[in-house]
Amino acid sequence: MFRSLHVAATGMTAQETKLDTIANNLANANTTGFKRQDAEFEDLLYQNLRAPTANTVGGVTPSGAQVGSGARVVSTSRAFAQGPIQQTSNPFDVAIEGNGFLAVTRREGDIAYTRAGSLKVDAQGRLVSSDGLAVEPPITIPADATQISIAADGTVTATMPNQRQPAQLGQLQLVTFPNPNGLNGIGHNLYEASAASGEPTTGIAGNDGRGTFLQGALEGSNVEVVNEMIALVRTQRAYEINSKVISAADEMLRNATQVR
Repeated sequence: MFRSLHVAATGMTAQETKLDTIANNLANANTTGFKRQDAEFEDLLYQNLRAPTANTVGGVTPSGAQVGSGARVVSTSRAFAQGPIQQTSNPFDVAIEGNGFLAVTRREGDIAYTRAGSLKVDAQGRLVSSDGLAVEPPITIPADATQISIAADGTVTATMPNQRQPAQLGQLQLVTFPNPNGLNGIGHNLYEASAASGEPTTGIAGNDGRGTFLQGALEGSNVEVVNEMIALVRTQRAYEINSKVISAADEMLRNATQVR
């Protein structure tokens, strides 16, 4: 069997994964706080047909002869570049400008992290995500509050009836990681920590390299549709070329079989 059949097949498989990431990026072009992914390739093992230092009749071979065995996807990394800020005028919407994640408590009791700041108030008055997950640390909004303000450092205050000074309800905090690319995406705009991401560090927005909050706005997806379409065309062409290699190798194999 021709080696090129296997090599081209690995190339097609790798391009399929690349296409999957592009499709997911485009599907989430309007998802709040979404961070685009990119498939990264690496070449596979090589067979040394002749070592670079092998002695030949004419002397030492300077480059030798190697034949590769294809390519594979080694990782799908996320680009955590800032997405566009979209004004909503909703007092419970907060965009994160800079580094950091909001922490929320999942129904199983563990902590997850998100960049989607479209917050709501549930039946108990708790500040929650769009999926009803309470922010961590918890903040409760009084039912009779007339105005809610969220400062750049995450301080949440409410204007109460018959009170001149706003009452402080709590403070939203931001969580950072040594390696955000090590986070596991679990859907619903959520990430979970892993051994690769490192331990989460919680602190006040605006301190120690953390970003800040902007009330009445949301961070949009950082997917650039034009760039994804260009990547789509390149991936399609690469897949087609690998399929042509398989067709050519198959034809050569048939010819070789007929000669024998």
